[in-house]
Amino acid sequence: MSTLTLNPDLSDVGEEAMTDQIDSTQTKPADQEPTALAPWRYSAWSIPMAAQRSLRGASLSVVGIMLFMLLWQATANSIDTSLGKFPGPIQVFSQAQNMVEEYDREQQRRVDFFARQQVRNDELLRNDPSAEVRIRPYTGRPTFLNQIATSLMTVAFGFALAMLVAIPLGIVCGLSETIYNATNPLIQLFKPVSPLAWLPLVTMLVSALYVSDDPMFEKSFVTSAITVALCCLWPTVINTTVGVASVDKDLINVSRVICLPTHVHIRKIVLPSAIPLIFTGMRLSLATGWMVLIAAEMLAQNPGLGKFIWDEFQNGSSDSLSRIMVAVIVIGFIGLILDRLMLTLQRYLSWDKQTVLR
Repeated sequence: MSTLTLNPDLSDVGEEAMTDQIDSTQTKPADQEPTALAPWRYSAWSIPMAAQRSLRGASLSVVGIMLFMLLWQATANSIDTSLGKFPGPIQVFSQAQNMVEEYDREQQRRVDFFARQQVRNDELLRNDPSAEVRIRPYTGRPTFLNQIATSLMTVAFGFALAMLVAIPLGIVCGLSETIYNATNPLIQLFKPVSPLAWLPLVTMLVSALYVSDDPMFEKSFVTSAITVALCCLWPTVINTTVGVASVDKDLINVSRVICLPTHVHIRKIVLPSAIPLIFTGMRLSLATGWMVLIAAEMLAQNPGLGKFIWDEFQNGSSDSLSRIMVAVIVIGFIGLILDRLMLTLQRYLSWDKQTVLR
């Protein structure tokens, strides 16, 4: 029986099939349009989570402020005082613009005052080259912006003076239990004393002991600064003491093992660990000092925002309430800025950059 052997050559068939497949994929009808890209659509997931939280927080802040403004305006329209209706946001904003214009006019008067003196002195020297000339200081009425600058300088000086005492004292009390037991009764004794109680004593002491002709450091300035320092001293002392005493014992043991000198131990071990609580105390102290300063200026009639508020209250004009409300809002806004500055400084000095600060 003969055997039939089939040995087809499949190479040609394979090549033809592949050619047909390639042609079918590359060949397109002439009337077929290219596929358009799908339009990009906004999605909340395309924004980083940190940015989402920031936007959400900012949006809620704006909503809260707007609701407060609406409630303020609605309430102000229904309140009558001896000086007229209580001012709303619109009246306060208008008065703020007027106060800025007052500052510009006062600055122009100051420039004109010195210009007139200069012309007079030049004419006097032309007539008599040996004549003695002098420039008199400008004694115009301080404006609202001048009062702001005075209060900021006063609180900065008093706060710096308090921190020079509070932080070293808190570190020493935190490191030594003996010193802590010796000073803690005094701290707890003077901590609750009101600034209104300190002010008469400080005024008498400054009047009796301080003598200076420097216009930058007048007695009223020194009195307010020392009162601020006495009242914002204690929060920083207490928080620094707690922060230093709470340093991890393992870090202290390592410092003892490698025999770090005292100043290196404080700089490398104690301060980095205690910075959060130190800054918490400093923020509380700065807020306390700012509140105390306004009250001290109002009571002692020292230059600043407190005196401005009291003078407007005594003035009793139809614009007094609006001007007082401008001062109140500015006081709060400056307090907010000061707190944010302290928070930024803490974030810069802290070794743990991932810590959430509020």
